[in-house]
Amino acid sequence: MSKRWVTIFSVLTSVILLAAVLSGCGGAAKPEAKDIKIGGNLELTGGIATFGQSTANGIKLAIKEINAAGGVLGKQLTFIVADNKSEPSESTNAITKLITQDKVVTVLGAVASSNTLAASQVAHDNKVPFISTTSTNPKVTVDGGKVRDYAFRACFIDPFQGTVMANFASKSLKAKTAAVYIDNSSDYSKGLAQFFEESFIKNGGKIVAKEAFLQKDQDFKATLTKLKASNPEVIFIPGYYEEVGKIVKQARELGITQPLLGGDGWDSPKLVEIAGAASLENGYFSNHYSPEDKDPRVVKFVESYKKEYGQVPDAMAALGYDAALMAADAIKRANSTEPGKIKDALAQTKDLQVVTGLINLDSNHNPIKSAVVIEMKEGKQVFKEKINP
Repeated sequence: MSKRWVTIFSVLTSVILLAAVLSGCGGAAKPEAKDIKIGGNLELTGGIATFGQSTANGIKLAIKEINAAGGVLGKQLTFIVADNKSEPSESTNAITKLITQDKVVTVLGAVASSNTLAASQVAHDNKVPFISTTSTNPKVTVDGGKVRDYAFRACFIDPFQGTVMANFASKSLKAKTAAVYIDNSSDYSKGLAQFFEESFIKNGGKIVAKEAFLQKDQDFKATLTKLKASNPEVIFIPGYYEEVGKIVKQARELGITQPLLGGDGWDSPKLVEIAGAASLENGYFSNHYSPEDKDPRVVKFVESYKKEYGQVPDAMAALGYDAALMAADAIKRANSTEPGKIKDALAQTKDLQVVTGLINLDSNHNPIKSAVVIEMKEGKQVFKEKINP
C-alpha cells in the first residue's frame, strides 16, 4: 500500500473512532425531561412521624390536582420523598440524595426546625432552593443577620407564634404569672419559649419558673412538681406531641389544673391518644389554620383531603399543600426548571392564595400571615380565635 493510501486510511479511521467516542460520551443532545421533579425531605418515621406523613399527604394532594389541571410549563410534577427519620443527621442525608441522585429542582421540607437547619447548608452548596413547610425557627431563613438565599418557608415564625400565645395568656386568660417547660433538645422549643417569655413580660406578666426536658424522656413528674410549687396561672409547653402528651397526662395526675398552652407542635391526633381527652381540657395551642374555618378555600381543601385520605387534615397537611402550591407558582413564574431561576421567583412570591391564607414573602423569605388559637374540648380541636399579624 502506498504512503498516500496509508495516510488517507489513517485519517478516515480517526474520524470514525472520534464519532464513536462522542456518541458514547453523550455528544448527542439529551432528550428534554418529560416531568419536573420535586423533592420531599420529610419525617416519615421517628418521633414526629405523623407530622411528616400528614405533610407528605398534603403535598401529594396538591400535586395530584396541579397535574390534573395540566401540570406546570406543560409538564407533570413528580414528587420524590426521602425519609429523614426525624433526625438532623438523616435530614442532611435525605436532602443530599434528593439533590445529587434524584436531581430534583426544589425540595419541600423538613418539618422540624432542627432537621431543616441541618439540611440548609446542603441546599446552599448545591444551589437548590427548599421550602420548609412548618419550621418556625427564625434561623431557618436568616443566619447571623444574613438571609439564606436558598431557604424559604410556608409558615409563620416563632416571634409571631410566641407573641400570639403570650397575648392570649395575658389578654384572653388574664394571666399575670406563667411557667415555661422547654424541650432543651429542640431549636423549635427554645426559640418559641424565648419569644413567649419576652412578650409575656412586656405585657406586664412574670415568669415564675422555668424547667427543661429532652426528647424521648418518659418521666416528667420531678420537674412538673417544681413547676406546680411555683403556682403559675398558666404553663407554656412549646414541644412536640409525643412528649407533650405525656407531660399533660402526668401534670393532671399531679393535680396541676391550670391552663396548659403550646404551639403548633401539639397538632397531631396522637396527642389525644397519649394524653387522654380529659387531661387536655383547659389546653390551648397556636396553629396555622383550623379545619373548622368556613373560608371556601379551607372547606374545599378539607373535603378533598377527607375524600383522598379518609381523615381531617391537620395544619401539617395544609402547609404541605401550600408549599407545593408555592413551588408550582414559582416554577411557572420563572418559566424555567433551573433551580437558580426558581429561587429568584420564590423570593418574589406575592399575593399567592393558599389554604392557610394569602402569602406574601418578606425580605427574609418569611410569609406574613395570620394564626389561630385552638382549644381542646372533649378530645377535639375547637377554633377559639384568629390573630392577624
